[in-house]
Amino acid sequence: MSIKVTVTSADPRHSAADMVAVGVTAGSLRKGLSRDFLKAIGSSANKTVKRADFTGKTGQVLRVATGGSVKADSVVFVGLGDAVSLTYAGFRAAIAAAARAANGARCTSLAVAIPDDTGIENIEACAAEGAVLGGYRYEAFKTEEHRAKYPLERVTLLTGSKVNAGLRDMVDGGRRLAEAVCRARDLINCPPNELYPAALADYAKAVAKEHKADGLSCVVWGDKKLKDEGMLLLSAVGQGSVRGPRFIHMTYRPPGVKGELKKLCFVGKGLTFDTGGICIKPAPGMEDMKGDMGGAANIVALMAALAVTQPNVEVHGLIASAENMPDGNSYRPGDVFGSYEGKTVEIINTDAEGRLALADALAYGVKLEPEFMLCNATLTGACMVALGPTVSGYYATDDALAEKMRAAAKTAGESMWHMPLVESLREMLKSDWADLKHMGDRWGGSITAALFLREFVGDTPWVHVDIAGPSMSTKNYGIYTKGGTGHGVLTYLALIDDLIAADD
Repeated sequence: MSIKVTVTSADPRHSAADMVAVGVTAGSLRKGLSRDFLKAIGSSANKTVKRADFTGKTGQVLRVATGGSVKADSVVFVGLGDAVSLTYAGFRAAIAAAARAANGARCTSLAVAIPDDTGIENIEACAAEGAVLGGYRYEAFKTEEHRAKYPLERVTLLTGSKVNAGLRDMVDGGRRLAEAVCRARDLINCPPNELYPAALADYAKAVAKEHKADGLSCVVWGDKKLKDEGMLLLSAVGQGSVRGPRFIHMTYRPPGVKGELKKLCFVGKGLTFDTGGICIKPAPGMEDMKGDMGGAANIVALMAALAVTQPNVEVHGLIASAENMPDGNSYRPGDVFGSYEGKTVEIINTDAEGRLALADALAYGVKLEPEFMLCNATLTGACMVALGPTVSGYYATDDALAEKMRAAAKTAGESMWHMPLVESLREMLKSDWADLKHMGDRWGGSITAALFLREFVGDTPWVHVDIAGPSMSTKNYGIYTKGGTGHGVLTYLALIDDLIAADD
């Protein structure tokens, strides 16, 4: 269910919403609007604040019942941290925390007091994004009896700015952008018996059809077409499943624009379920392998977001999708397959399937002749070992691209860390029986995976993002809710803006 977001200039103290959210910078709880609310609520509020040790530190959330002293049932104070260092991403995360608090308190309506002294451009759109991202729920497979009885349905932004058509459009754009990101969450959270390669392809086609007037289109290749075209690595990964693989090519081109545009390409791994194949995974935790298509989910979400933001650039979104299943027809360690690029590949471990699927998609992307290409995938446990569950590792073909990624991630507020392409580890990919092996030894596993992928990008400027950790979360944090996160989409949008600006 979508959250309705509106904007008005009403006084927060007179809002009749179930809950009012007030941002508090560090050390300013007894100042301004938060002071006014505390004064109105009285001694009980002050006792609650004292016991909670609320200081306005980033990430702090404190809900206080109003006891009828104002129209709202409760007020939630959200920490904004140091006022000087508050960013768009930081404010968005604070409003997401407020929306989660509203859901937790069974509030169907939330009013957000928009501060007027932050210096954040388009702050109302920022709040709309945060409210939708934080208020997200996934209940598609719960019966009515088990769904939330009082979900957050309405968010009202209370601003001191002049409310006109332009501001309303900006707020609606923020809502729609966040809903596009939530498409990635929906896909990741969907059970694998419902989301398989053909179903993912159908979803992508539906998104393109929905946004046809906004410049989206989609083409899908089935298993026969994959083999005919030479995508033999992707085909091999999916040959053990009764549900065949799919290659999905989404395109965004600004409607009405003629002539040449800067061309970018984003690629996602779409393993709708990964058992490990013949090299089967242990049972504990295997249910999370429904999320092994997190990279593909991000691509669908990114393309939907571009239909909202309408950048003046041509963007191709490529998805290599399969189920990796154990079967008499499954591919095996020791097999050798050709690839779309032409290289032959020796299979070492069938649980390292993602890089095989991506290799064919990357080679296809090269033929589109983009000026930049990025792939993202829940690729290696090694990256999680190195960086933990909330940070993605990224690799780049040059330092300038790496810096652009760092800046984009910072703008988006998503945690990513530049990892090295250690050239000496390339030796691990040498094969006695084929052009290369698809994996090396245990050590440096995330790096050798990136080095393998690099074999298929030619001279195209390229970034690889290993989102194995943050693509799914076991808890709520920042703008993310438990389950699928869509981590990466906002960074890619910021990166696209940067790449376009570089030509201006």
